[in-house]
Amino acid sequence: MKSIHFVLLIMFNTAFMSAQVKIGDKIPDFSLPDKDNKMFHLKDYLGKKTLVIYFYPKDETKGCTAEACKFRDDYNTFVKSNSEVIGISADSPMSHKNFALNHNLPFILLSDEKNEVRNLFGVPGSMLGLLPGRVTYVVDKDGIVKLVFNSQMQFDKHSEEALQIINESK
Repeated sequence: MKSIHFVLLIMFNTAFMSAQVKIGDKIPDFSLPDKDNKMFHLKDYLGKKTLVIYFYPKDETKGCTAEACKFRDDYNTFVKSNSEVIGISADSPMSHKNFALNHNLPFILLSDEKNEVRNLFGVPGSMLGLLPGRVTYVVDKDGIVKLVFNSQMQFDKHSEEALQIINESK
């Protein structure tokens, strides 16, 4: 019985991953509440800035805090490149507010409590889908995906990879 569940889980993950947003794709439109419970609308940013959208598992966990702090430390470089950083997880707006305050995070944090946007992007889970995935997308002003970086354990590399593709696009 366990082997049937395992096979079904693999089949689900494979089907789920095939719908993942890829380099060259147009980014799907979405709206989510931010840390202040105000609605963020993607359409308000497209055409104005390069977007660095990163999905992460959970506020205040060791890896997610390290990743967020690296984005924080590099934030001025993103701003100088006319880019906006946007973090998305299933945590509540209040959790995001506390996370931002605890770590002086200057960028946008969005609450995707039902994982609708995570699923819209097709962000794959890790460890056979048991953990929410950690994926960063760089999206140009036209809404075209220029980078997809998927790594659960290389927390610092997400910001570095995003900056590299932004600098190459200049």
